[in-house]
Amino acid sequence: MQQQASPQTASPLERSLDLSFPLQQIESEIESRLKRIARTAKLPGFRPGKVPLKLVAQQYGGQVRQEVIGDSVQKNFSEMIRQQNLRVAGYPRFQAKQPADAADNLQFTATFEVYPDIAISELSSVVIQRIATEITDADIDRTIEILRKQRIHYHAVDRGAQQGDQVRLDFDGKLDGFPFEGGQGKDQTLVVGENRFLPDFEANVVAMKAGEAKSFELTFPADYHGKDMAGKTVIFEIKVNEVAEAHLPEFDADFAKSLGIEDGDIGKMRGEIRLNLEREAKKRIQAKHKDQVMQALIDHATLTVPKSLVEMEIQRLAENALKDFQSRGMAIKDTQLPKELFQAQAERRVRLGLILAEVVKQNGLQAKPEQVKAVIEEHAQSYEAPAEMVRWYYQQPERLSEVEAVVLEDNVVAWGVSKAKTEDVAIPFQELMENSK
Repeated sequence: MQQQASPQTASPLERSLDLSFPLQQIESEIESRLKRIARTAKLPGFRPGKVPLKLVAQQYGGQVRQEVIGDSVQKNFSEMIRQQNLRVAGYPRFQAKQPADAADNLQFTATFEVYPDIAISELSSVVIQRIATEITDADIDRTIEILRKQRIHYHAVDRGAQQGDQVRLDFDGKLDGFPFEGGQGKDQTLVVGENRFLPDFEANVVAMKAGEAKSFELTFPADYHGKDMAGKTVIFEIKVNEVAEAHLPEFDADFAKSLGIEDGDIGKMRGEIRLNLEREAKKRIQAKHKDQVMQALIDHATLTVPKSLVEMEIQRLAENALKDFQSRGMAIKDTQLPKELFQAQAERRVRLGLILAEVVKQNGLQAKPEQVKAVIEEHAQSYEAPAEMVRWYYQQPERLSEVEAVVLEDNVVAWGVSKAKTEDVAIPFQELMENSK
């Protein structure tokens, strides 16, 4: 293979290399591969391994030629970038050059991007808020009420529906005398006050008893999310099947047992809730510290982001979004997800990933085994069988790699905090949780 001494520069990151292959070398490799195929090839009228090479070439020649050329291009390109000490970002593009030169060579141009140089300025002017919070008895009481509401149950009552009641009903909506999409339902559940239905719809259900029916006119809001129905007036006919009153579980030993406290001790239950809230607060605080450091690094780093890496990240984000929609039963095609939807997010993720890699490299940061172990053990405490969860992580290198990546990121955050100015800020637990949504 003939090759140029150095790559051509098309832009700050884009490079191109010319590759040249003697046709004789390609043809020789094609013939060699066809002979190997002929040893086991099966064609009608011939015994295995006895098919004439000419027929093998007719059957497999085109495919083999493509494979040989592709392998040769990739192999020699890899050797060239190794010799040139180039770090290729993304995938190269290979373009055949026509016609072949006088020496009967196949010529290709490889176009690719390289990783950028990254300059990160000092973080000494950055102020990082070091957040602290305290779990109070009121926070525990509030959590207990949330847990009680999650276990709410309903009892049928013989009265009109009122705030907080669960109503089971049938409804049939018509626009200009015809049914419309989403306007029909059988034995649907409505909790008065939850606003899962339009306010005017709920208002017409209030005071109705089981067995009662009525019809009413309803106008959809002008800003209704379903544009086909926005501002339209329809007629609904509804029939109430049941009205049920909400009942919260008593705050007693049985309630504690339902939360996994075997002996029903309420004091133990409050202690477990406190531990869970402390774990959640720690995660939220770590996330806030991380966000501050990551933004500071983005603001203080100078680099050109490789377009090829951004394109790859856009593709990955689009595929994940498509899978998410499909898992929710939504029929959506990838053509309905234009790449512009993911452009900004993809560019930020790639930029940040390159910066983090540079920080790790420059400062020799690493995920130490004891750090990985501590993270795994802490995470395992939220499961019923912590020891089994720890073993599960250590059974597969891939799982450990994921934890190591988290630890490495935590080490970058710790490094960033150590290089910046810090300001201690105390935040009530409730405010911490609300601001983290």
